[in-house]
Amino acid sequence: MQYRSDRLAHELRNELSVIIAREVKDPRVGFATVTTVRVSPDLRHARVFVSVFGSPEEQKETFAALDRAVGFIRRQLSGRLRLRHCPDLKFAPDDTMEYGAKMDHLIAEAVRDLPPVAASEVESPQVNETSPQVIDRNDPTSSKERSVV
Repeated sequence: MQYRSDRLAHELRNELSVIIAREVKDPRVGFATVTTVRVSPDLRHARVFVSVFGSPEEQKETFAALDRAVGFIRRQLSGRLRLRHCPDLKFAPDDTMEYGAKMDHLIAEAVRDLPPVAASEVESPQVNETSPQVIDRNDPTSSKERSVV
């Protein structure tokens, strides 16, 4: 029943974002953003991926504060969502932004190391009967056959 766990994950992400941003009063929780929630098939456990803006020390403090506030957060969730059991929450760092920045840097390095290509060396694609053609619907000359509907 993947559909139900996906729906619950979406609702948890929305509610957790609001609770963490507005109701958790711990000053150690800085710029924390809930990016993804993964719920187990039995809906008892949820892994919450959080992106934290700041130094590694601030990130550690934020996760310590979130782990300490997990009881408060679960109590708030149980009042907002109609579930038999509120899932057990585990907070995990979301490092997709760092990974994306690393990939951008590696691609930029690879492109920088390539020799420049002259415009005459670049081949233009050959258009034949099997290749797709772009048809502009506003231009009556762009298509050989025009059907009138």
